[in-house]
Amino acid sequence: MTIRVLVVDDQAMVRAGFAALLDAQSDIDVVGDASDGRQALEVSGRTRPDVVLMDVRMPGMDGLEAARRLLDPPPGPAHRPRVLMLTTFDVDDYVYEALRAGASGFLLKDAPPADLISAVRVVAAGDALLAPSVTRRLIADFARNRPAPRRDPRLRLNGLTPRETEVLELIARGLSNREIAAHLVLAEQTVKTHIGRILAKLDLRDRAQAVVLAYESGLVRPGAQ
Repeated sequence: MTIRVLVVDDQAMVRAGFAALLDAQSDIDVVGDASDGRQALEVSGRTRPDVVLMDVRMPGMDGLEAARRLLDPPPGPAHRPRVLMLTTFDVDDYVYEALRAGASGFLLKDAPPADLISAVRVVAAGDALLAPSVTRRLIADFARNRPAPRRDPRLRLNGLTPRETEVLELIARGLSNREIAAHLVLAEQTVKTHIGRILAKLDLRDRAQAVVLAYESGLVRPGAQ
């Protein structure tokens, strides 16, 4: 299956570079590009990409607002692509908010080309990009320093079974499905089933939002091993 990608960045040379790199892959097709968030919404509605590669900081409508609108459209039939945020900083306030809005992860703009290609494939497959480890550090930093949400997120975990709670904790620590399976001595398919139930019970889009909730609820504490 070919992965349809929309590239969004306010710098034309950056857009062209990312597009050329991704288009050279046999399983990726760049279906459009946009220079700001507003244009991204228009092009996404027309081209219906699987993945939107979205710059965080842009004039006009920034990547955060565009991600919110793409991932939480008005009621009715809507196309919801996966959103992969791009940033030039390894600690960026906007990135945390984008993850809470439903983005599937983020990647540094200076990441190696192979990492960008891999990230698009990972996100298109329905997984969250929680590597490199800077993602977990970013979430932990904001979870440590921000005030708790008005609604106590711990209450949302009450519907999980003890095993599901254990799996959520390991997700938040950055373990892959294979690593979780080895740690808990389970089949990898069983781990996938647990994760699917966790996301459904907590009304979460993917693993990135699960990590945010795990930190905000106190299930995982920043700096703890």
